[in-house]
Amino acid sequence: MLGVMSMHEVPQYQYLLWPTVIALRDLGGSGSIEEIVEKVLEQGDYSEEQQSVLHKDGPNTEIEYRLAWARTYLKGMGLANNSQRGVWSLTDEGRSVTESGLEPRRQQYLASLRERRKASSEDASDADGSEPDELTWQERLLDVLMKMSPGAFERLAQRLLREAGFVSATVTGRSGDGGIDGLGVYRMSLVSFPVFFQCKRYVGSVGSGAVRDFRGAMAGRGDKGLLITTGTFTADAKAEATRDGAPPLDLIDGGRLCELLKQYDLGIRTTTRIVEDIEIISDFFDDF
Repeated sequence: MLGVMSMHEVPQYQYLLWPTVIALRDLGGSGSIEEIVEKVLEQGDYSEEQQSVLHKDGPNTEIEYRLAWARTYLKGMGLANNSQRGVWSLTDEGRSVTESGLEPRRQQYLASLRERRKASSEDASDADGSEPDELTWQERLLDVLMKMSPGAFERLAQRLLREAGFVSATVTGRSGDGGIDGLGVYRMSLVSFPVFFQCKRYVGSVGSGAVRDFRGAMAGRGDKGLLITTGTFTADAKAEATRDGAPPLDLIDGGRLCELLKQYDLGIRTTTRIVEDIEIISDFFDDF
């Protein structure tokens, strides 16, 4: 049986197994890590305080870390799989499992882990203590970004916008500008429009207040904004960014920022390795 969890604590991974299953079902049976995390946070009504707790010294939050654990366990329990591109999908059993059926499967999986550990000569760590093998290059990249000066990070964002198709991108660098760090012009076919951007080199979660402040700084100057952070955005921040009756803002969190830097080869070199699987077709030699 699962223990009692305080409403003010970050849920342990076992409490996130069922929310992850439900999130994947609501996403049509599959989803990216970002989609799954957003859906779980949206449906779970977790407080901004819970979402802001860092895992160790960051850059990931504790709830993201434990959601990674939940996905890892669902895979081990035979309820989910993931592709090389980080897309997770439910198996047939995952699509039909009930909430009450999760804990027996988890205990069965833990028992199998203990048996494998017992049979192995390696000094493996406890099943609840090892690190999930996920997002390692993103974590290393975010550590590098956090060591940049604020000005250097703004210039990196400026370069990224240019690579992404902005015809111009300027870092304002002015104090008292309400948090606006720069202005870019994005051209789409025959039209172009200004986009204000703000950069937050941050290890935690950006809340709804920062989104409102940024929108307020844009008031009367434009209605397109881009908020870039090395951290994450709380569910309330995401809701505020798309609130009805207010100019919508686009949000780029640390995970998305890493993917964009990889896409445009900015500080990242991707090497493709080819692995051969060799199979011997014995029947072929019978004809000689």
